[in-house]
Amino acid sequence: MAEGQDQPYSAIENQVMDALEKVIDPELGIDLVNLGLIYDVRVDDQGTCTVTMTLTTMGCPLGDILNRDITSAVLSVDGVDDCKINLVWEPAWDISRMSRFAKIALGIHG
Repeated sequence: MAEGQDQPYSAIENQVMDALEKVIDPELGIDLVNLGLIYDVRVDDQGTCTVTMTLTTMGCPLGDILNRDITSAVLSVDGVDDCKINLVWEPAWDISRMSRFAKIALGIHG
């Protein structure tokens, strides 16, 4: 369950999170989920998935590439017909949001 989330993910939302683990940040070579950039996913009854996420920096030049890759991954899940990306800056991203795997892969210890 993502931080601040009131309810666990549904089966389809878990499938979306699995699909998002295949979206790699081209600069860091780690997927968006392990980087801690995906704050929440919700799929409504009409098959619209809203991905609430952030970027490592406000001026991230990869926004368009990531939007395309995220949308493609989300729409690959059966039952999802539309993808909306809710880009937020609060709470701010920092390395504490990264998984242990991501920290080890990037040589960050602690």
